[in-house]
Amino acid sequence: MEIIRTTITLKNAIDVYNAQEGTIKEQEIRQTSINALVDTGAWTMVINEVMRKELGLKVTRTDTGTLADGTQSMYNIVGPLVVTWKDRSAICEALVLPDAEEALLGAIPLEAMDLTLNPRKEEIVGAHGHKHMHPLGCR
Repeated sequence: MEIIRTTITLKNAIDVYNAQEGTIKEQEIRQTSINALVDTGAWTMVINEVMRKELGLKVTRTDTGTLADGTQSMYNIVGPLVVTWKDRSAICEALVLPDAEEALLGAIPLEAMDLTLNPRKEEIVGAHGHKHMHPLGCR
């Protein structure tokens, strides 16, 4: 299977909430659209320090992470982050790999958005077609 990348939008979830409450304007929501590597081996989003700063995400904790080469280290976990793919979105955390060259879209946001990989077409698709099935009743 080839490497799969997809365009997603990342937003600071606190900013989204503040815009809904009227304390900031919609255009003040810190966000970015990126071409992320789809990585089912990653448990959540992986972003770099530049993206963290651009989105204004706060460190919520540190946790041990294991890279694809087996290297283990402590990494900052940030959030909350809204991840949007087409008409689907999920709120999740992100692991900050300071010098990562690209973002990774991991298993938790994929599952939360009811997405799966189609290896034949080398793309991500809705796990239940165009009908978005909310896992465990989550929206």
